[in-house]
Amino acid sequence: MSFQTFTFYAFAAILIFAALRVITTRNPVHAALWLVLSFFTAAAVWLLLRAEFLAIALVLVYVGAVMVLFLFVVMMLDFNFDTMRQHFRSYLPIGAAVGALVLFEMALVIVESAIGRATTAPAPPGGSNTRALGQLLYVDYVYPFEIAAVVLLVAIVAAIALTHRERKERKYQDPGRQVKVRREDRVRLVNLSSEKPPA
Repeated sequence: MSFQTFTFYAFAAILIFAALRVITTRNPVHAALWLVLSFFTAAAVWLLLRAEFLAIALVLVYVGAVMVLFLFVVMMLDFNFDTMRQHFRSYLPIGAAVGALVLFEMALVIVESAIGRATTAPAPPGGSNTRALGQLLYVDYVYPFEIAAVVLLVAIVAAIALTHRERKERKYQDPGRQVKVRREDRVRLVNLSSEKPPA
């Protein structure tokens, strides 16, 4: 077994384990940490295939965006931040394990680039891998790409429709009713008889 094959199997095992932990853990903070680890591992697999653009895009876009998305989810679900701060130390072992695995993956990629450069995949003909990716996505597979974009749009609309529910404890304004209001609906003139001063 070559070193590149060993590196691929190590990354694949870590990726499968991290993906399983994302869907099996009950704590949303732990799930986000495992998701970050799975993204880093997938980026390392892309680096093994000499697709540097996809690896950097995966790390920059998804690892950065998943934290912002996680913050929005925390704000939408109305978590009690005081109880989360009380259990802050319980997140340290998971965070340390994820950080150690990410460092291990980075070390494997560096060693593989130094040792196994002769056994890596050949460069795509006619330019960089970014150009080859654009050729595949926007020329050869343009219709599946557009269908995937429509499916993602439908998923975004469905997620907004599921989370945008009215709560009974909150008060909502109806601008249509505010525009149609009349003076008689808000002000009532009452004729009161004047009182006589006491004798």
